[in-house]
Amino acid sequence: MKLFFKGLFACVLLFAGVFFTGCASSPDAPFFSDQSQTPSPTTNSPTNSATFVNVPNSVVPRFSVGDTVTVTLSGTGSDNENFQPYTELIKEDGTITLSLIGPIQAAGQTAGELQKTIHDLYVPKYYLRLTVTVKSSDDRIYYVSGEVHSPGRVAYVGDTTVTKAISAAGGLTDFASHSKVWLIRSSGQRIKVNYDKALEDQSQDPVVYPDDQINVERRIW
Repeated sequence: MKLFFKGLFACVLLFAGVFFTGCASSPDAPFFSDQSQTPSPTTNSPTNSATFVNVPNSVVPRFSVGDTVTVTLSGTGSDNENFQPYTELIKEDGTITLSLIGPIQAAGQTAGELQKTIHDLYVPKYYLRLTVTVKSSDDRIYYVSGEVHSPGRVAYVGDTTVTKAISAAGGLTDFASHSKVWLIRSSGQRIKVNYDKALEDQSQDPVVYPDDQINVERRIW
């Protein structure tokens, strides 16, 4: 009988030792978890830190009242269809009118948006497939003012940037401020450009669109 009680006492001591050892384990240690443990990012770790910069979307030229739009339809797959490019001035209500589908809101849309609008109105109601091309037939321009040798209207002949636009306007005068060049979008957005940095780094040389304005301020001394 004594041996039985001694054995029982030993078992109790062994169980108590295992129990308290488990309680002393770290509270953070997972215990039969079915979720993967992913370390949380720390603010002091350079690999986990991030800087969020609010970068405005690129400004894309949009049609406005008075612009001349040319619409070309093709690719229906039918030899009987012989589409001719259709050109129309955007009316005061902002629309152009195409056969079968009637008035379409063109003002305020980009060329790509207008192409999709026209395509979706024709397909599949009138054609099973169709390719739509939209472009402006107007001579596009931008403006350069301030301390440049030839300020005024400059013809927009393709992709250009602030430094290229200034070069097209004769370059900077001796009195120009290289750090205060303003790109003013047709929407009213103002972007300050450092001319010297823009020459060295293309990422600091913003794209110029039709109807934009570039103004070069005069330096103080």
